[in-house]
Amino acid sequence: MGNIKPGRPIIGITTDIDGEYLKVKHNYCAAIEKAGGVPLLLPPVDDIAPYAELISGLLIPGGADLDPAYYNEDIQKQVKPVSRMRSNFEISLLREILRLNKPVLGICYGMQLLNVFFGGSLFQDIAIQLPVAINHKTDYHMIVITENRFLSKGTFSVHSSHHQAIKTMGKGLSAIACAEDQIIEAFCKEDYHFLIGVQWHPERVLKDKLSHSIFHRFIKASQENFRHIEGGENAQ
Repeated sequence: MGNIKPGRPIIGITTDIDGEYLKVKHNYCAAIEKAGGVPLLLPPVDDIAPYAELISGLLIPGGADLDPAYYNEDIQKQVKPVSRMRSNFEISLLREILRLNKPVLGICYGMQLLNVFFGGSLFQDIAIQLPVAINHKTDYHMIVITENRFLSKGTFSVHSSHHQAIKTMGKGLSAIACAEDQIIEAFCKEDYHFLIGVQWHPERVLKDKLSHSIFHRFIKASQENFRHIEGGENAQ
């Protein structure tokens, strides 16, 4: 593993495509490093197996929108889909990561992709389809996290920047946080080692207790996986 300190898990972060360039906001890398992981950017490739074997955890970050064709809807004019190269790659990689029982964290677009992967659907634009909802596109709003084994319960202020939301929940996923308008802000997969999706952006406010705990618990779960691999054992 070169100069990587023993016990520090490698966290794969998928990248977006912008013309001839790959991109991802640096906050994600900073959040992973601060929590004790080693961030590794993953550009879309055809052969996902080496990535899946190398990393100890997968972070699917924010981005634009997932093409509604993935959940069998026609696209609305407010939707700006990410490249199918990105989303197809993420879906293929996610499938293999789940087979290997490695931790997964989805943020904003990443949460939405997770939901659709498990058979759920999305409101393509909150303002059009849910006009009574609060403003989720800018600044902060309150959420309530209910009892679960991944995040601490309570009421929190979160940094929000999204115009889409979960319409129907994916199979096997459980809502663990909602905004005051009842839009789902976080979910988990209870029967899986570690899989959570959050609709807000914890990577932007790392001094916040909730944000810190999300990355800390993700890295802890990935570290446990890393140690199983180093010890030649199967992940539990």
